[in-house]
Amino acid sequence: QVQLTESGGGLVQPGGSLRLSCVASEYTFASYGLAWFRQGPGKEREYVAGINSRGTGTQYADSVKGRFTISRDNDKITLYLQMNNLKSEDTAVYYCAARIDAAEYGYWGPGTQVTVSG
Repeated sequence: QVQLTESGGGLVQPGGSLRLSCVASEYTFASYGLAWFRQGPGKEREYVAGINSRGTGTQYADSVKGRFTISRDNDKITLYLQMNNLKSEDTAVYYCAARIDAAEYGYWGPGTQVTVSG
């Protein structure tokens, strides 16, 4: 059972950038589809971006298209989320998640806080 751990969150001013990382516990990571989700204060959790197991296909929520980039390095068993031109509405706890094939995302990290303010 894969375990996921996010890092890279923090406080950033509007217009700034952050890169989130999510490290997996095992090399079966390469067979999982991966995604980033987020949950803002008083909001429900929402999908941000996803990537297939080989890294050849990506999807984004409309709210982050053109600003966020999802990528993965299977050799380093790491998922990334490059976030540029951050806005106050991007403030949230960001979670990485994994799934096998088209199943629901069943594996989750504990989350990392991103705060856009200033």
